[in-house]
Amino acid sequence: MPSSYTPLGVELMVTGEQAGLWGDKTNTNLQIVSQISGGFTTQAVSGTGNTNITVNDGSTGSALATRVIELTGTITGAITVSIPLDVENFYIIKNSTSGAFSVEFQYVSGSGTSVTWSSTDKGTKILYAKADDGTNPNIVDVFSQFSQINLVNRNEVRFEDATGNQYVGLRAAATVGSSFTLNLPTADATSSGQALVSDSSGNLSFADAGISTGKAIAMAMIFG
Repeated sequence: MPSSYTPLGVELMVTGEQAGLWGDKTNTNLQIVSQISGGFTTQAVSGTGNTNITVNDGSTGSALATRVIELTGTITGAITVSIPLDVENFYIIKNSTSGAFSVEFQYVSGSGTSVTWSSTDKGTKILYAKADDGTNPNIVDVFSQFSQINLVNRNEVRFEDATGNQYVGLRAAATVGSSFTLNLPTADATSSGQALVSDSSGNLSFADAGISTGKAIAMAMIFG
């Protein structure tokens, strides 16, 4: 019986086969496992359309069997990057393409879920390719599945500018008397100069900042 291979290319040898080659093939298998566990590679994409990442049975070097993948190249339209239906793995993927177009990471066929970088998103995502269905498997963005995120030790949430060199950070006060949640407004301000105000129940809305002209006149009349 000849060797078989896992979806990521690891060779499964049977007893009595590959006489004299087990050492070399085992070393190759270990190198593939090392790639899967923590390897890094780049995957070139370009133009528009689809790029297939395929398995490389019994050999190292396949992006499919690598933990961290950086997508590179100049794209001129929306593209897709596809993997085989039977691959189950999680990937750390950086979108380093140039060109303001979306990038979608998907299974090669089926109607399962996929993960997309928007045309302005050049960030990194952690993806789980679930291989949970033989026809319509799903790929999910791991962080989008979190019900909440807790940042300890007053670590801030940082919003970077377009250059990535500067940011605006938000964090909790040094001491919070009692936990609370702030709910953002349902719409933008209706006029320039409005500020965020709270209803004391955690609901934020936009309202005119400061005091009205009428109140200012009344205070001037009272206090001189």
